[in-house]
Amino acid sequence: MKYLTAIGTMGLTMLIQPVLAEDDHSLISGETQNYIAYGSIIVMLTLFIVAMLVVLRAFKVLTRVLLKSQGYSNEQIVAELKVVKDKEPKRKGEVWEKLLSLQPMSAEKDLLIEHEYDGIQELDNPTPAWFMYLFYGTIIFAIGYLLNYHVFHTGQLQYEEYKTEMAQADAAHKLYLSKAANLVDENTVKLVHDPAVIASGAVIFKTNCVACHGEHAQGNVGPNLTDNYWLHGSKINDLFKTVKYGVLVKGMPTWEKVLSPKQISDVVNYVKSLHGSNPPNAKAPQGVMEPDDDKKTAAN
Repeated sequence: MKYLTAIGTMGLTMLIQPVLAEDDHSLISGETQNYIAYGSIIVMLTLFIVAMLVVLRAFKVLTRVLLKSQGYSNEQIVAELKVVKDKEPKRKGEVWEKLLSLQPMSAEKDLLIEHEYDGIQELDNPTPAWFMYLFYGTIIFAIGYLLNYHVFHTGQLQYEEYKTEMAQADAAHKLYLSKAANLVDENTVKLVHDPAVIASGAVIFKTNCVACHGEHAQGNVGPNLTDNYWLHGSKINDLFKTVKYGVLVKGMPTWEKVLSPKQISDVVNYVKSLHGSNPPNAKAPQGVMEPDDDKKTAAN
């Protein structure tokens, strides 16, 4: 019995584990947890049936012991335990008649309704049991539906369910964007004019880049980032690559271990937004003059 208890405890643990475990901390996927739960239910039902069979067997053994203690012989015990039923052969169609609550043809004369019309008589057959069970089942379902959705409000109506699903979809969309934003690199970075991106890039620039490039990107130790002259390319992809890998021979450190891809994308977009701002005390041009093709591409 202790083994059954141990197996039952393990099954219940597996059954409630999907409810207690949070998605972010569970080592088992939700689908696998469902399979474990269903398997646990089947195992518990099987164990229950086995336990009932064992109890029944125990009652039979106990009955034998009690009868033997009262002086019954083995033949008498077998006779007492043996259930003899004189089964009558089932009439053809009996099962079908019971299922549909029909009466046999021999009983039709007792079911005839007294009135007749044009020589036609009717039988007073009862409504089939299966139909009545279905009818009462629909009533119970309707009551449960009414209590669930309109009285206790434990279930959501269509509009409430729609709002919940939309909120879940919006949260999932934001989560996807937060993860997708960090998948950008020097090959996929895009020039954008989103004020939120520019504002984020400005904060990153003032925190990490002011010492070398000046507060307004006018240039200090590093080059002026607002004119038309560039040392390592003027395109958004070139700027991303320069910030990400740095230019160690000229004192530009690599930032890929300090800033996330999303932050690098924001700061280079901020730098591109400063083009042509003509800040005071700008450093003399350095590098090669290049047209600002990115703005044309973004406009198109």
